[in-house]
Amino acid sequence: MDVQAEIREIFSHVRGLLRSYQEIGLDPPRLSPHVLDVSATRESMAPLAGEAGLEEKKRPSPPEDRAALLQDLRRRIGDCQGCKLCKNRNRLVFGEGSAEARLVFVGEGPGHEEDMTGRPFVGESGKLLTKIIENGMGLTRQDVYICNVVKCHPPKNRDPEADEIAACLPFLKEQLRIIRPEVVCTLGRVAAQALLGREFRITGERGQWRTYQGIPLMPTFHPAYLLHHVSAKREVWEDVKQIMRRLGLEVKTHG
Repeated sequence: MDVQAEIREIFSHVRGLLRSYQEIGLDPPRLSPHVLDVSATRESMAPLAGEAGLEEKKRPSPPEDRAALLQDLRRRIGDCQGCKLCKNRNRLVFGEGSAEARLVFVGEGPGHEEDMTGRPFVGESGKLLTKIIENGMGLTRQDVYICNVVKCHPPKNRDPEADEIAACLPFLKEQLRIIRPEVVCTLGRVAAQALLGREFRITGERGQWRTYQGIPLMPTFHPAYLLHHVSAKREVWEDVKQIMRRLGLEVKTHG
């Protein structure tokens, strides 16, 4: 066991955790700026390593650690009052699935049924997403992770507003940091614009690989859109096949 590497990994994890606390708006433990400085920490660790400039090796957290970190994040969010969406919600919809998922689906926000159950994508569009995951990809909902940009139901299913997205985006960033998926798939215009910028155009740019926080990202149509535009299912299937190839999954010859 490389003890120095283990110590550096701990320092790296603590720095990330403290920064996520600050993004979410929580007060982190009081530590000196020197501790949070990456270069300073590396210099202070050099004598322990026995040689200068030893490269850090980033190893993924064990699955049980990731699950615990997600649970801790949900606990820290608590009864969130960070934006006006909290006023009318029934349940906060955090997300569900595998903490070690290779693929994360990100929608825009919970609908009515999600608001009542506290689970993401359980309404009609959710049933269609489940079919895509199970029948199209040969996976289960337990194999992937499903969440939304905002965690509370926007009234009358309106689009989340800019301030609501800004309040909730740090939670999504932290979910992705914990899970460390190989691919993110955004569902619909709002989710794609929240992560890629408001200039993104879903009709002209879906199906093209992008990157978010160093993670390959595939933007595609929202399942709700497919319920009213059946012809778009073929385009979504092409996007899904790209994801499957990236993950090394067998692609069926029929969609």
